[in-house]
Amino acid sequence: MRTMIVSDLDGTLLDKEHKVDAFTAETLQTLAAQGYAITIATGRHFLDVRGIRAALGVPAHLITSNGARVHDPEDCEIYAENIEPELARALMQPDVSSGSLLNAYVDEGWLVERECEELVGVYYKDSGFGYQVCNLAAHSGEGIAKILYIGEHQALTEIESRILARYGDEVYITFSAHDCLEVMAPTVSKGHALTAVLARLGIDAEHCCAFGDGQNDIEMLAVAGQGFVMANASPKLKAAHPNLPVIGSNEQHGVASQLRKMFNL
Repeated sequence: MRTMIVSDLDGTLLDKEHKVDAFTAETLQTLAAQGYAITIATGRHFLDVRGIRAALGVPAHLITSNGARVHDPEDCEIYAENIEPELARALMQPDVSSGSLLNAYVDEGWLVERECEELVGVYYKDSGFGYQVCNLAAHSGEGIAKILYIGEHQALTEIESRILARYGDEVYITFSAHDCLEVMAPTVSKGHALTAVLARLGIDAEHCCAFGDGQNDIEMLAVAGQGFVMANASPKLKAAHPNLPVIGSNEQHGVASQLRKMFNL
């Protein structure tokens, strides 16, 4: 049976500058040429990840916005799930978002409530992806795949507590990074999206290996038959999967090194 390789991006497949390195690209290109299926699973926007996939140079399914969108290697959308508009509007009000930089993902792009140029400089060197400033508190709430709150971790934990107290079973909420809290529809996760991709390709979960470093990778690693935790992974991910092997960090090209060992490259 065909094997699926699925990996998170930031802190996992990408280096400390959030870029694709040659060793990793060459490894995935070799495996793709041998017939292995590849999926990228990330909290990033589809329009952003297309550019990263191009830098990797492989055909890959894209699980984006933490599973709220799934596209095939030809960029055809095969799955989409939005936050209910009324709930999205409520989540973008100051009484919820206070203490953070409020962001939202829609199909057309990335919306931010105010200018924040440092965001683009850090994360989007390979893709050229950028934001549009928008009055999110006045947004209709239609078509929103994901809402992001960026800020100090303590402030974000307070936002998380407010959201869980008010809307607990109506959302899927997770940290994609220490300074980034993200909210999606309750049926959304990387694990749910990965299950859909595996079913579409007729690949059994036991023939899937997955790599992650963040809290938003917990469900994905639970789905995969072989899960690997990065050395630099968040404590929450390590605690959720204490029995999974820990491999090298993203700075040590941990994913590529593990794949070369597994598949004798």
